[in-house]
Amino acid sequence: MIVRQLTCRRLTSQLCAAVRLNWSAPKMARPSSNLTEFREHFAKAKHIAIITGAGVSAESGVPTFRVQGVHAFLSFRLFVFLDLATPEAFSRDPSLVWEFYHYRREVMRSKMPNPAHLAIAECESRLSKQGRSVVIITQNIDELHHSAGSKHVYEIHGETTRNNLNSNTFSSTVGNVSFVLCVYRCDRSGCNGLLRPHVVWFGETLDSDILTAVEQELEICDLCLVVGTSSVVYPAAMFAPQVAGRGVPVAEFNMECTPATKRFKYHFEGPCGVTLPPALERHESEAI
Repeated sequence: MIVRQLTCRRLTSQLCAAVRLNWSAPKMARPSSNLTEFREHFAKAKHIAIITGAGVSAESGVPTFRVQGVHAFLSFRLFVFLDLATPEAFSRDPSLVWEFYHYRREVMRSKMPNPAHLAIAECESRLSKQGRSVVIITQNIDELHHSAGSKHVYEIHGETTRNNLNSNTFSSTVGNVSFVLCVYRCDRSGCNGLLRPHVVWFGETLDSDILTAVEQELEICDLCLVVGTSSVVYPAAMFAPQVAGRGVPVAEFNMECTPATKRFKYHFEGPCGVTLPPALERHESEAI
């Protein structure tokens, strides 16, 4: 099924406008690293939004575009990620792109959730029993949040284990015979259409239904965590500033400062698997 989509440019403009209209809290000159103070906000929060990025996956050993270079080694051939993760690459050589994503799937299947994933899942499960909610909004496509046990997850960039029916029209030359085994086709009667990975490629639009749901979650959250993301990939980069713009505490957990750090109330530097678990553990005010 072809999902409704909005262009990233249009959505980003909407989010930027929302930030400008709702911005009331002053920008923080230096975010706090006071964990005790953060924990007081955590104890009172009823709806917590956790935005995660590649930094969380990297701590499980998942290769990322930024951390482990931009190259992939496939069948003794060196390719640049950006040359393969595009609709144009799939149009030119779908078999090669499928070979690349098969490689990525195999790599991701070998990885396990790390302490950050597990802390988020445990927190979600624990707080749900108290009538509180945790939602995970992730840019990652490895499904490690699901593996850790998280239930309320929005994967805005898709996931590697699912396929979509490709809507593009290809010429008769598509599908080099020597690589035809790497191409997947729809098995529905009378279709036989070319399938593609269920991920958002560079230059593509995002699922408007998912983005609408994410916006609704961000509008009601009273605490937001930004975990392992560089805050440079749009539209996700605007999510937390949008929340901060209406005066909601935002805490950033990352290996380094980002372009958005000074907009947030808290910043905890270091590996997410080290900094996040103590931040999300049971608070003394919680019922046992």
